[in-house]
Amino acid sequence: MIWMALVAFACGSVPFGVLIARAHGRDIMQEGSRNPGATNVGRVLGKPWGFLCFGLDFLKGFVPVAIAGHQAGLWGRAAAEMSPTAQLGWVAIAAAAMLGHMFSPWIRFKGGKGVATAFGGLAALWPAVTVPVLVAFGAWVAVVAITRYVSLASIIAAAMLPLATLGWAATPRGGSDVAGAWPLIAVNAALGALVIWKHRANIARLRAGTENRVGGAKAT
Repeated sequence: MIWMALVAFACGSVPFGVLIARAHGRDIMQEGSRNPGATNVGRVLGKPWGFLCFGLDFLKGFVPVAIAGHQAGLWGRAAAEMSPTAQLGWVAIAAAAMLGHMFSPWIRFKGGKGVATAFGGLAALWPAVTVPVLVAFGAWVAVVAITRYVSLASIIAAAMLPLATLGWAATPRGGSDVAGAWPLIAVNAALGALVIWKHRANIARLRAGTENRVGGAKAT
């Protein structure tokens, strides 16, 4: 699956936020938080464009992982039904798409926080990680609705993902084999930690009370 990981990285590296802003004659890397992710696109250009960016970033993770899973015969199999090598190979493709988004060579190896692309790539690991991703996404939606902090929601969702993966692996539908799902749990923990690390500036602003809220005035 090495070549599919390279394809996934290439797909993930497409900076849709930059392209959407450029179509409006704007440079998203110089406005707002200077981040090409969906949140900043929505803040600078309006919510519809932010939703479009989120959807495209989701798909650039989902599509290559789904194609790889179909080709390898992994689609529809629980973690317990896959070898550790197969699990690692498949989830590595999702990780490659996320890394492409975070460190895009098209914008000098800068990029977004990886949340939408990670959601897309991991959701495509059906059903091994899809349910945990939905749990994490539900937490993301709930935290945004309650606090209006997208960054806090992303941090909590990233922390919840490996825990949800572990819990799902313990259920009959998930294969009832936590030990057998260790590659998915370990990689999801690593990806979650990377997402949290990418939010380190947001964490500092949250602690200082200067982080921006959705629909609110910019904090000073």
